[in-house]
Amino acid sequence: MNTAVLRTEARLLAREPGSLFWILLFPSLLLAILGAVPAFREPQDGLGGLRIVDTYVPVTVLVGMIVAGVQAMPAGLTGYREHGILRRLSTTPVRPSALLSAQMLVHALAALLSALLALAVGRLAYDVRLPGQPYGYLLALVLAVLVALALGSVISAVSRTVRIAGAVGTAVFFPMLFSAGVWLPVQAMPDLMADIVGFTPFGAAAQALGQAMTGDWPGWSQLGVMAAWTLVLSVAAARWFRWE
Repeated sequence: MNTAVLRTEARLLAREPGSLFWILLFPSLLLAILGAVPAFREPQDGLGGLRIVDTYVPVTVLVGMIVAGVQAMPAGLTGYREHGILRRLSTTPVRPSALLSAQMLVHALAALLSALLALAVGRLAYDVRLPGQPYGYLLALVLAVLVALALGSVISAVSRTVRIAGAVGTAVFFPMLFSAGVWLPVQAMPDLMADIVGFTPFGAAAQALGQAMTGDWPGWSQLGVMAAWTLVLSVAAARWFRWE
């Protein structure tokens, strides 16, 4: 990867206050607001003694990834294609693939930083314990980032303009938030709903992260669902993506 391209993409993202807010700050802010509700800090029998704020830490970790992959990255890549930047790059020593790789890495790092901030807010503000199974948590976290970027790549591939990318991204965004547990944590869902959500990329991610938080190794079925979605979406993006 061209380091100059990577530095340029990082600077461009840093100059986007809207993207930075929604990726980096909004998840932690959401957790802080939810944790401020007294009832959400009380242990719940239906959650196995966990508090509602405990269950929302994995959710807010995923929110930053969903924003980065589904909203921010497709708009940037589609904008480059719409304005002919990718086509012009193809005639220079800098290949369009270097730009694509830099975009993915920058947004992946932003999503991981958002996750660290959410974990820090949960721990410092509401005494949410850190992942009891750190290696399993890290594995689930990496797979969740990969599936978010793969989904964003598909949106970029099928969208010819920034406006279309925004519309497609929004159509995908809210179902992904629901499956991640924003409106109802996966742990609190009825069994049938939780089983169905477990077959979605972020529903599986929420379950895997939740398991690792409590000290268990993430279920191989959840890890497998995320890996399968990453593979399928990556193949689809590679097949459909056009540089111009």
